[in-house]
Amino acid sequence: MASIGTYLRLARDGWVLVREGVVSELISKDMGRQAMFISRLAGLFARSRKKNNASDERSDRLARGIAKLGPSYVKLGQFLATRADVVGTDIAADLGLLQDQMAPFAKDLAVKKIEESLGRSIDKLYDVVEEPIAAASVAQVHPAIVTDNGEKKKLAVKVIRPGVRMRFRHDLEVFYLVSHLQEKFIPAARRLRPVEVTQTLEQTTKIEMDLRLEAAALSEIAENTKDDPDFRVPIVDWERTGRDVLTMEWIDGTKMSDIDGLKAAGHDLNHIAEVLIQSFLRHTLRDGFFHADMHQGNLFVDKDGCLVAVDMGIVGRLGFKERRFLAEIIFGFITRDYMRVAQVHFDAGYVPAKHNVASFAQAIRAIGEPIHGQSAETISMAKLLTLLFEVTELFDMEARSELVMLQKTMVVVEGVARTLNPNFNMWKASESVVSEWIRSNLGPARFAADAKDGLIALHRLGKMAPEIAMQAEKMSSEISYMTEHGLRFDEQTAKNIGKAEAHYARGGRWALWVIAISLAMMAYSSI
Repeated sequence: MASIGTYLRLARDGWVLVREGVVSELISKDMGRQAMFISRLAGLFARSRKKNNASDERSDRLARGIAKLGPSYVKLGQFLATRADVVGTDIAADLGLLQDQMAPFAKDLAVKKIEESLGRSIDKLYDVVEEPIAAASVAQVHPAIVTDNGEKKKLAVKVIRPGVRMRFRHDLEVFYLVSHLQEKFIPAARRLRPVEVTQTLEQTTKIEMDLRLEAAALSEIAENTKDDPDFRVPIVDWERTGRDVLTMEWIDGTKMSDIDGLKAAGHDLNHIAEVLIQSFLRHTLRDGFFHADMHQGNLFVDKDGCLVAVDMGIVGRLGFKERRFLAEIIFGFITRDYMRVAQVHFDAGYVPAKHNVASFAQAIRAIGEPIHGQSAETISMAKLLTLLFEVTELFDMEARSELVMLQKTMVVVEGVARTLNPNFNMWKASESVVSEWIRSNLGPARFAADAKDGLIALHRLGKMAPEIAMQAEKMSSEISYMTEHGLRFDEQTAKNIGKAEAHYARGGRWALWVIAISLAMMAYSSI
């Protein structure tokens, strides 16, 4: 049961979204009469603004409203931008434009955070810590100087924003309340599992707010890519890294968004685009671990032409099944083997066995054939995956968060490559990486590895057989007892259930009155 304070925060946040016109803009005609009534009612209280372009106005209102609600909602918006299955492709695109840029906090507060986290005075850690150069919802970055073996070295120091954990905790209570209400009162929303989405957001933000985990991600990807051509990540300074502080190598390079700067430095833009796509696919297929926030602001090109990725707060992981799924899909579309693409969906268990493989292959052909009628330079791999996920809904394929994150990252990476070269051939760049992975992992060598893994698993199962038999015997006895005597609660358990139900009902009634009174007061104050 949510607290009264949570309901009040929900009412306040809802009022901000109404005033900014977000509620009236997001509700569409196909949502039904009740939704349209709410849209018109919310429109009466929205601030009036000039309307030039409908889609631009909606994305602008959405960004402005979310930014006013604070860093937790900015993070929620960015997270939902990766879940087109939950909010729809149009809203996901609008949320994708949301910039995680906040006002910086004072350097004195950052110094205090550093000293508390590392347990040493700032003078013992750095020679100089400069003013922040970038600030986001979770942390901000300061340039710093240290002396290492008599040589001055520049570092980047990322510091957690003071009070951000408490703010996220309060706002997460509101998110959970809304998701539970959705599941209870909107049956259509249950398929999207809003509570599970909120749980994923909570886990993601907890990881992002522990900078030791970001440091570990940098270290892991550095180890995975140490032999990769033209790609690297900053080196972590573990001595000056803690839960609230991440110190790493300073990157001197040209931002990927500075096309003129890249040209002036003499870099081959087509080669950089190829390195970007192939690096992303290597990390995804070979390592099962990829940078999930590879937008232009997190990518640099150093003076040697090496691509450097920063900010590992958001990463994605894929198991072997998901990697095979991705590789087979891409390769199947390249070779026009639609039955292969369909079969891998069934093999992975993503599409229920009750459906017909040939019918599913027919639906996939409807996606693939129009694409093969275009030139390779105009085919979007990310759009292909988006269309594929839309078609799979017809065959009861449930959304999987890791695949949705992968698809979102691929959209971003592909978009960056296209800004470098609008005619970049995505398929030619990716085919060598994908085909090499398939040869190494789905050919004879993989069969031998699978056979070895199977023998090891069989050996482990044999060692566990006595314990499994004992557990099975115990379970059989308990089931027989329940069959004969029935399932019973003791008296105290029955009383506790009754008290909980009564408390929930009373609390719900009070909460609805609080919301109603709050909205009435807000409406009165705006008149």
